[in-house]
Amino acid sequence: MPLDVLIGPATVIDVGEADTITPEILEAAGLGVQSPRVLFKTRNSRLWDNPAHEFCKDFVALTQDAARWVTAHGIRLVGIDHMSIQLYHDPDSTTHQVLLSAGVIIVEGLDLRAVSPGSYDLMCLPMKLVGSDGAPARVVLAERDDDGGPQ
Repeated sequence: MPLDVLIGPATVIDVGEADTITPEILEAAGLGVQSPRVLFKTRNSRLWDNPAHEFCKDFVALTQDAARWVTAHGIRLVGIDHMSIQLYHDPDSTTHQVLLSAGVIIVEGLDLRAVSPGSYDLMCLPMKLVGSDGAPARVVLAERDDDGGPQ
């Protein structure tokens, strides 16, 4: 995985109580080339309050159209506060396919409870696992100051 995608400026957006992340939500957030890494804070974050909770099938995730929007706008990494970036009830894995075929790195299972929307420096350090299509990662966010640098 390219380190230049895993480390650098990131934007955290809070999608509130939305049931899905759509292109309209992405447009309203003003994302694009200036936001090459985007983390989505959703109502899923509340599930982290009880780590022993039952698996929630109606978690918030990207629609297929939103995945296409992400790739069309040059976003290179997306992260979400649940175990999948794709809706549970999607009949196929199109969201994953759209993102991965465009080289977008997906980071899932983020605990964003204490993270406010805004600009951060992201450091995503996955374990190197040979022959795997995913790996556990340590993901760290550092707040950026008004000049765009780390605080």
